[in-house]
Amino acid sequence: MSDTDPRFSEDRPNQTDDVSRPLLTWPGPGDRTAGHWFALYTRANHEARVAENLGFRSVEYFLPLFQSVRLWKDRRVKLQLPLFPGYVFVRIAVRDRLRVLQAPGAVRLVSFDGLPAVLPDEQIDALKRASAGGLTARPHPYVTVGRHVRIRGGPLQGQEGILVRRKGAMRVVVSLAQISCSMIADVEAADIEPLHSKELLKYSPGPSN
Repeated sequence: MSDTDPRFSEDRPNQTDDVSRPLLTWPGPGDRTAGHWFALYTRANHEARVAENLGFRSVEYFLPLFQSVRLWKDRRVKLQLPLFPGYVFVRIAVRDRLRVLQAPGAVRLVSFDGLPAVLPDEQIDALKRASAGGLTARPHPYVTVGRHVRIRGGPLQGQEGILVRRKGAMRVVVSLAQISCSMIADVEAADIEPLHSKELLKYSPGPSN
């Protein structure tokens, strides 16, 4: 996508849509035995240990990782680190949450007003596709304002995020409002469209990071 892409007109002011408030859903009284995705908060640096223990307990979990290269003494070491530090996603029925919370290193399910927040299946499915497809992604500071776009192709198809530019490449920050965490992913220019189709937005590149 070039800086003069007509879909992103420079004449528009910055968009400041606030998406910081998560959309909360809660299983109804007759749905407490169905599985839903929740975010399990863990002790620091215990994500992998908690995930392993959940596997032993036959709990369906998802721990998205990213590759980080660290310098260690005289060599470079490739590490697999949590994409969303401090969290493991679990798919459980509401009645089974105690079994999850008893896992060593587990702290609590992310909740609002005392009720665990259900994560949308489509968002977890997109993260799974991205993980399985080897999409380049890294953690990113949580953001709620900026140039909002929709991803219309690739592993994250259907997800919405904020368009940024780093090192000359188009990237999109995708956020999980329920845990106030974001990730930044490389996305093909052709797979990005303005969130509001009737509006022409322009991403002002500024200095690349």
